[in-house]
Amino acid sequence: MAKHDRDLSLLFHALADPTRRSILTRLAGTPAAVTDLAGPTGLRLPTVMRHLAVLEEAGLITSSKDGRIRTCAVVPQALDPVRTWLDEHRAIWEARLDRLDAFVTNVMKENGT
Repeated sequence: MAKHDRDLSLLFHALADPTRRSILTRLAGTPAAVTDLAGPTGLRLPTVMRHLAVLEEAGLITSSKDGRIRTCAVVPQALDPVRTWLDEHRAIWEARLDRLDAFVTNVMKENGT
């Protein structure tokens, strides 16, 4: 698990920003040029490039350059470590809540309520 902590930290950091999440949402449909991604954000191009660098460092997007046009595409499988981590923690908490429910039910039966 320790091996993936850095990966998870990068992923959660990348996903923590609403601008980066909106970029990922936009890229979920189809790859897009950086200038097309920058337009709706209202941010300057260097700021958008920094957001894209964070997404690329986390492995959530890839980019390629064709002449003067840089195109970005989403990498859906990059979210697999997050999904695995969340599923593991969901299972832990569901088991804890099931034990709590059983305990409360047992106490209520013992008290006749």
